[in-house]
Amino acid sequence: MASRVDRGLIATWWWTVDRWYLAAFLSLMVLGVVLSFAASPAVAERIGLDSFHFVERQILFMIPALVAMIGVSFLSARNVRRVALLILAGSLVLMVAALFIGVEVKGARRWVALAGVSVQPSEFMKPAFVIICAWLFAEHRRQPEIPGNLFAMILLVLVLALLVAQPDLGQTILVLGTWGAMFFMAGMPWFWILLLGAVGIAGGAAAYTVFPHVAGRIDRFLTGEGDTFQVDTGREAIIRGGWWGQGPGEGTVKRILPDSHTDFIFSVAAEEFGIVLCFVVVGLFAFIVLKGLRFALKEEDDFTRFAVSGLVILMGFQSVINMSVNLQLMPAKGMTLPFISYGGSSLVAMAISMGMVLALTTRRPERRKTSDFVFPPRILPAE
Repeated sequence: MASRVDRGLIATWWWTVDRWYLAAFLSLMVLGVVLSFAASPAVAERIGLDSFHFVERQILFMIPALVAMIGVSFLSARNVRRVALLILAGSLVLMVAALFIGVEVKGARRWVALAGVSVQPSEFMKPAFVIICAWLFAEHRRQPEIPGNLFAMILLVLVLALLVAQPDLGQTILVLGTWGAMFFMAGMPWFWILLLGAVGIAGGAAAYTVFPHVAGRIDRFLTGEGDTFQVDTGREAIIRGGWWGQGPGEGTVKRILPDSHTDFIFSVAAEEFGIVLCFVVVGLFAFIVLKGLRFALKEEDDFTRFAVSGLVILMGFQSVINMSVNLQLMPAKGMTLPFISYGGSSLVAMAISMGMVLALTTRRPERRKTSDFVFPPRILPAE
C-alpha cells in the first residue's frame, strides 16, 4: 500500500483517484465473470464449443480492459481530450470501413477484423464522442463566438448517419439520448428542445417505415403476437428466480435462451441468484450515475462537468435499455449490459469510458481550470 507521504506517480494516483468509483467498476467486472459462468455454457454447447469458451474469453478480455481503465485514469483532462480525439477519428474511419468490408451479422455490418480480432468500432466511438462534444459545448460557453454547439450538431449528424447505415438503431437511440442530455445541461434553448423532439419522433416513424425488423419488434412489443420467444423466455427466467433464485447452476430456462450470455444476462442473474442480486446490479449502476451527476453539480469547469455527466449518462442509459428489454418494458434492441454482458469490444470500450471518468473525477487539492490541469497534482503538505 502506498504511503500518503510518497510523491511517486502510483502513490499520487492511489490517494487522489475516486476509490468508490474504482470499487464499483471492479465489482461490475467481477459480476460479469460470475454471470458468464452461469449464462454462457449452455450457449457454447449449443453451437458446438467448449462449455467454458465464453467464460475464458470474458476473463481474457478483462486483462486489456483493466489495463485500459487504469491507464486512462492516469491522464490529465487535456490528455483525455487528446486520446478521445484519436479514438473518435479511428473509430469513425473503421465504421465507414465496416460498411464495405465488415462482417455481416443478421443483416447488419458493425464489425471489422483487425489482426484476426473482431472489433465493433461504434463501441469505442461512444465515449470519445461524448468527450469531444463536452469539449465543444464547453468552448461555446467559454467563448460564445466559437460555434461549438454547431460543430457538436454536425458531429452528431455524422455519427447517427453511420449508425443508421449499419444499421444499429439501438446505438442510434443511445447516442442521441446522451447527446440531448448533454446539450440540455449546456443550456439548450427551448427552440432546440422542441426541434430535437420533433426530429426524434420523425426519426422513429421513419425507422418504423424503412426497417422491417424495427417495425416487427415494435409490433410484437405492442401486440404480443409473432415471434416473442426470446423476450418471453427472459421474463419467465426472471419470474422463476423469485427473490433468492434457483441457485448457482440450477437455472433451467437459461438453457433455451439464445442470447443468455449477452442481451439477456440480466434474466439469467434473476433466475439463478434472484431479484436480490438484480437490485444489487441496479444499485451499482444507480450509484455510478448519481455520483457522477453529483460531482458534476459541484464542478466549476464546464468541460469536466459535461464530460463526466455525459459518460455516466451513457452508461446508465445503456444499462436501463438492456434491463428494460429483459423486463419487457421496451422492444428488443440488442444492447449489452455494461461490464456484465459478454463481448470484448463492449468491455474494453466501457473500461476506457470509466477510465476517463476516474481521470476527470481525480481529487485536485488546488482548484484549477481543466485546460491548465496537469497530472500528477501537487499535494499540499498537511498543516
